[in-house]
Amino acid sequence: MVDQSVAEPRFHMPPPPDERALRLGRLKRLREEMARFEVPAVVLFDPHNVRYATGARNMLPYLLRNPARYVFVPIEGPVTLFEFEGAEHLEADNPVVDEIRPATFVAYVARGPLLGLAADRWAAEIADLMATHCPGERRIGVERIDSLAMHCLRGKGLETVDAGAPVERARAIKTQEEIVCSWRSIGCTQQGEWKLRQAIRPGISENELWSVLYQHVIANDGDYIETRLLSSGEKTNPWYQETGTRVIGEGELIAHDTDVVGPHGYYADFSRTYLCGPGPRTVDQTTLYRLACEQIHHNIELIRPGRTFREITEAGWPIPEPYYKRRYYLMMHGTGLTGEYPYIVNDAVYDGQANYDGVVEPGMTLCVESYIGHEDGGEGVKLEQQVVVTETGYELMSTFPFEDDLLGREV
Repeated sequence: MVDQSVAEPRFHMPPPPDERALRLGRLKRLREEMARFEVPAVVLFDPHNVRYATGARNMLPYLLRNPARYVFVPIEGPVTLFEFEGAEHLEADNPVVDEIRPATFVAYVARGPLLGLAADRWAAEIADLMATHCPGERRIGVERIDSLAMHCLRGKGLETVDAGAPVERARAIKTQEEIVCSWRSIGCTQQGEWKLRQAIRPGISENELWSVLYQHVIANDGDYIETRLLSSGEKTNPWYQETGTRVIGEGELIAHDTDVVGPHGYYADFSRTYLCGPGPRTVDQTTLYRLACEQIHHNIELIRPGRTFREITEAGWPIPEPYYKRRYYLMMHGTGLTGEYPYIVNDAVYDGQANYDGVVEPGMTLCVESYIGHEDGGEGVKLEQQVVVTETGYELMSTFPFEDDLLGREV
């Protein structure tokens, strides 16, 4: 059970990064990958990718669903940020943005029956930037844009390709400043998770408990929490049942995945499962928890630079049959500004159809996943650890303690 008398552990929290170096380093990484994939320029709409390329942060959740802000990045030449109209002043001192223009909001909600005109105007402006800064080039990487706008861009003589490959591969390898950002986000989130853990009591609702972490994240300059994954009792199996109004009872498990987009916009992604006291644990709860710990600790030791995704999958912890059906399909995944490349899948078939191979590299930050829930029902346990890949192996970033009581240890 949760021992609320235990003193809060000390979580690593380095000083803030050099903001200028952070922005310049990420832009350099992006341009290196654009050159490798032979994409002379990209237009990025995803607000996380806009932030990666420029450091510019503005109305991020709103812009996840509205294409009202984007950036044009050539391999060489000036970076043009198209800011939400009226907000152009926000990035006036940004060291990596050379020009700021008002964005053309290409969506029916903003343009109604004039959408076609807006799409053509948008495409003409992008085509002009290509002609000016990438003379003779036709190939441009684009993401998440209205289909009519894409049609208009092709009508200007440009060849559109997916910007995802250079962007994801750039984001996968972190600069030193990015690793500092990840440490700071993890530190902040672990402090908030400790507050959440201390707030556990019979009679509290899932929503009320989850809000403890959310309040801490926002108070410490984080952005938002990406999922509502805190569940209790029978809602812990199967996984992915969202946080709700359910009241937590004594003796029930509480499973929680942080999924925090924290300070500097970096993801803090670890999972823990708790027992709501003061009642004792059951044999089934201890069994679930021990199996999840075994899976996590086995798979995390597979991480080392130069190892392929396929090799990791093939050496993965064998999931016992009664828990296989409800397994977490990912063994591990990349993380940075959000969840990222790569995905390494439990029991993947590498036949060139669905699962891709690759190589673990220093500078990747990875999250190692476990979910153990019996296919016949009952409760489930979710655990997850976040690491950074080093030149010789890995360094554990999520140092939040496991539950001694659920491991069957004396407390």
